Amino acid sequence: MDKKHALEALAALSQDTRLDVFRLLVQVGPEGMPAGEIGERLGVKQNTMSANLQVLSHAGLIRAEREGRSIRYFSDMDGLKGLLSYLLEDCCGGAPELCQPIISKLTCVC
Repeated sequence: MDKKHALEALAALSQDTRLDVFRLLVQVGPEGMPAGEIGERLGVKQNTMSANLQVLSHAGLIRAEREGRSIRYFSDMDGLKGLLSYLLEDCCGGAPELCQPIISKLTCVC
């Protein structure tokens, strides 16, 4: 990921509803969630949700798959990995042991 894409991803996450959507999709994991259900769970109107999903998708943080008349959204873990890698690229000035607490915190223990 380059600086331009990192800024786009961070900007997408800097809005309250979009951050909630992204965190929800990370929580539900690989099964994703239909757009309507995301809106219901978060109490967001359909047209507002659609705009927010588009911003997150354009930023590479979520992806969509059509299921008949519905669209199911998923967190894009490659996009998240790219963002985190960019942010931690030169972590700790060559002292990897200083980064270990961050890495441990990011490790899924599901």
